[in-house]
Amino acid sequence: MEGTEGRSRTASSGIADWSLVFWTLCAVILPVLITLWCSFQRSRRQVLIRDIFRKSKHDWHYTDLFGQPSYCCVCAQHILQGAFCNCCGLRVSERCLKKADQLFLCKEIMMRSNGGAHSSMPHHWIRGNVPLCSCCMMCKQQCGTQPKLCDYRCVWCQQTVHDECMMDCLKTEECTFGEFRDLIIPPYYLSTINQMRKDKKSNYEKVVPYGRKHWMPVIILANTRSGNNMGETLLGEFKILLNPVQVFDLSKITPAKALQLCTLLPCNAVRVLVCGGDGTVGWVLDAIDEMKIKGQERYIPQVAILPLGTGNDLSNTLGWGAGYAGEVPVEQILRNVMEADGIKLDRWKVQVTNKGYYNLRKPKGFTMNNYFSIGPDALMALNFHAHREKTPSLFSSRIINKAVYFFYGTKDCLVQECKDLNKKVELELDGERIELPNLEGIIVLNIGYWGGGCRLWEGMGDEPYPLARHDDGLLEVVGVHGSFHCAQIQVKLANPVRLGQAHTVRLILKSSKMPMQVDGEPWAQGPCTVTITHKTHALMLYHSGEQTDDDASSLSEQDHVREQTDEDV
Repeated sequence: MEGTEGRSRTASSGIADWSLVFWTLCAVILPVLITLWCSFQRSRRQVLIRDIFRKSKHDWHYTDLFGQPSYCCVCAQHILQGAFCNCCGLRVSERCLKKADQLFLCKEIMMRSNGGAHSSMPHHWIRGNVPLCSCCMMCKQQCGTQPKLCDYRCVWCQQTVHDECMMDCLKTEECTFGEFRDLIIPPYYLSTINQMRKDKKSNYEKVVPYGRKHWMPVIILANTRSGNNMGETLLGEFKILLNPVQVFDLSKITPAKALQLCTLLPCNAVRVLVCGGDGTVGWVLDAIDEMKIKGQERYIPQVAILPLGTGNDLSNTLGWGAGYAGEVPVEQILRNVMEADGIKLDRWKVQVTNKGYYNLRKPKGFTMNNYFSIGPDALMALNFHAHREKTPSLFSSRIINKAVYFFYGTKDCLVQECKDLNKKVELELDGERIELPNLEGIIVLNIGYWGGGCRLWEGMGDEPYPLARHDDGLLEVVGVHGSFHCAQIQVKLANPVRLGQAHTVRLILKSSKMPMQVDGEPWAQGPCTVTITHKTHALMLYHSGEQTDDDASSLSEQDHVREQTDEDV
């Protein structure tokens, strides 16, 4: 009897143990299975979304959170996340994406015209999610005030209209392309020009708006990797306001290919807006020089700058500011491009010839827009460049970049790796040997600004010197005593060692290896001869609305010098 009870107790305890094991396994495995299932469904959904994005004519982008109250254009429900089109501005929830892609047309970058000189197109209306503070073109009252999908916006002229004000006549009315009609390439224009080229016709003036007096089509070239990584956002905003065919991402297409669009547009009328740092501007100007070599000089555009880089000294010199962080609306940027004045910028050839009896290498050649230097600032640039090559993800902020420059500048103040430079180099200005004082660095300037916003040639501005200009065929050559001296000049506590102005600069590095840079591109250089001569002019756009006090004083001094010159003549 007792044995039977013992066996039953043992069996029941064994069942209880197995039951505990079973439920423990369920508690562990079930969440894992649910997680795996959800992950599988999410990845499957992402594959479907990417497939729709790839096949669609819309420029879809996915976001986890919209920046303003948004409503799905299909189901009209309020949405926090979903997809939006960078070209036409459609916003949809994830579940309605496929249906929206089938129902709604995007901006057509090219379309057949009605022919002749009166080519036109109707409005392209999109319902809902109109810009904040927009007004109805009919009743002049504010649109988009109701918390629902309401009101319409034309994707070309950006005009908005209330639901109740929308009439049949508006749906067929001719679109005028709005405020930026002088900058937009109409979708029927390119197809008409292409057809005329096939037919070997050259009377482009019959195609609207080719012959219009104030038409100055703009091409946007944005580097999405520059400085603070705002290029991606700007690409979308420009595609909304302009024809997407005018907007190029330089991480996907080279400037040389993008600028071939100029050959389909009126001669001497195209304007290019480069969104990036000084290096990106130099890249674009090199592509324009290639156009000259190909015999396309009459299609050369004028270049404006939207500064997204770290230093932005060329942009600052031309009045476009020291850096852009989204504080100015894109609409105002386009207005500034329309109003800007054309000027010339000197471009210089920098030739570096290595020394040595058995040196068979070709001389290295660079094109300089801003400045050339040897010494502490080139060393800072070289250290920064090496650090950025190792960990590029850390250098996505302009503030971080400047902090790294500050760190290496402080380090050089203590180490002084470039001391006694005057004993290692010889300097010639227009063939005349210059006796050098005790220096650590030499800087050859083409533009007024250097080092992220410092007017180096003027220094403290307390000594009368010929003003630095970027279009006079002259280079300004200065020396610095070290990194600390550079910092003093930047805060106007010291003047540089002004060595002179010249049309040709020759610098001979006699011994050791020294850091050099051209427009922020650094390298370590052994004994060599550096020769800087004038190469060509670039057609740039100057914006007078971003002047600092230094700019205003410099311009007034330049005007005064010109007046005196005119009086002498």
